[in-house]
Amino acid sequence: MSAKGSAVFDSRYRAFLFDMDGTILNSIAAAERVWAAWAKRHGLDVQAFLTTIHGVRAIDTITRQALPGVDACAEARGIAEAEIEDIEGVVAIPGAVEFLKTLPGNQWAVVTSAPRALALRRLQAAGIVPPAVMVTAEDVASGKPDPTCYLLGAQRLGVPAQQCLVFEDATVGILAGEAAGADVMVVTSAHLTPMTTEHATIVGYEQWLADRDEDGFLRLLPQQH
Repeated sequence: MSAKGSAVFDSRYRAFLFDMDGTILNSIAAAERVWAAWAKRHGLDVQAFLTTIHGVRAIDTITRQALPGVDACAEARGIAEAEIEDIEGVVAIPGAVEFLKTLPGNQWAVVTSAPRALALRRLQAAGIVPPAVMVTAEDVASGKPDPTCYLLGAQRLGVPAQQCLVFEDATVGILAGEAAGADVMVVTSAHLTPMTTEHATIVGYEQWLADRDEDGFLRLLPQQH
């Protein structure tokens, strides 16, 4: 972690913006079951393909394959429907449910590459109450790493993105947060292999609490045991 990354722990923020999959809940097993079946049907190298799906909108993942005769919009709808049906193993990242409950409702948002119906389904499965503000796949023309999603999340909360802390787990989302001008916290609980990053990192939320100061700013503080 760089000195810049560690400064996140000493900074105050107007709002927290959370990616969903891999950041506040773990849906890797369910997502990979659905996408593996899709990749197999289309003759792709399943294991290589699965490394490309996380943090990205389904429409972007499918379009990138440039498969002849494939209607990317229709295929993305099919993927979403299959993922809504398959929520086996979808669980909250450790400590996330309790941590999110402590945040003021007007100071956090979910910013996800998932369609809204799938996002709501997975949040419910993980026991997370959806926030008042959510930015989902339908809300943007370009998905992560384009920063539009995080800029929109901040805008809907009525704060500048530069005064937000973005919680992410995937490279494309980290790039989106950076491009939006926000600070980034990398959540590593769902990582199967270590990620090299200059950003601050936490494994999960069990050791952390959000403190709101008298000026209404949020800070991330370690829990005292």
